[in-house]
Amino acid sequence: MFGQGNAASSVFGWISIACWIVVYSPQIIENYQLESGEGLSLLFIYVWLLGDVCNLMGAVMAGLLPTVIILGVYYTLCDTTLLCQVYYYRWKRQTGQHVVPAHIPGEVSEETCLIADSRSADPSERPGSSITQIFVRYLAAVSFVSAAGVAAYCISNWLPNDDTSPALPDTKLDWHVQLIGWTSATAYLFARLPQIVKNFKTRCEGLAPGLFVFSILGNTTYVLSIIAASRDVDYLIRNASWLAGSGLTVFLDILVLSQFFYYGFISGQRGWIDRVPA
Repeated sequence: MFGQGNAASSVFGWISIACWIVVYSPQIIENYQLESGEGLSLLFIYVWLLGDVCNLMGAVMAGLLPTVIILGVYYTLCDTTLLCQVYYYRWKRQTGQHVVPAHIPGEVSEETCLIADSRSADPSERPGSSITQIFVRYLAAVSFVSAAGVAAYCISNWLPNDDTSPALPDTKLDWHVQLIGWTSATAYLFARLPQIVKNFKTRCEGLAPGLFVFSILGNTTYVLSIIAASRDVDYLIRNASWLAGSGLTVFLDILVLSQFFYYGFISGQRGWIDRVPA
């Protein structure tokens, strides 16, 4: 029974890792294509970065596997990349080097550098994908990433491993690690709030839904990997901060996706109404 739980935990863990490797890619590509990072809340990125730094510190202090530490470094670098994109494109606009500035609805304050309205704010006047097309596209992407995670698990099983017996979970509490873990969980949770508020102003323009799709799948499979490994009370208490940080943010990420589909639906309806002959 324990072996089955360990296998399930490994499968979920590999799927989670696959998700977190690609989670930033949609937003980085979106920013590059729009030549703007104004769809993102800066506070969202900074607080998320704080969470990733704490997560990395916790992994180092807990002596986790080198792959986990490398992933922590990777997350931190990706957060920094998003920040660099935002400030770089702002700098280009301020210096007049931005050839095709992006328009983000609702953002006309000094904070967003008075983005010029060269893109139409009316979705009916520019080509775009329907909500159904976007859903199918991301469903295929999620299926591919999940399959990649399962394949990674199978490959890891084929590789030679001297220690074939699963280790029992360590139930010892390290309060330094716990403090960092809860700080990271709190940061991940509250990072979503400024982004949710910003979405009401921007109607999710400039925001890549893939960032939150893969975040939901990555967090869900991460929680399942912990629970599948052991349901011992002491073990769950030791991992409570990681369970809370990943589990609770799923609901906020679902809320962000709901905003995206809501504004996409409203924009589509408005475009249809505008095209109806009087």
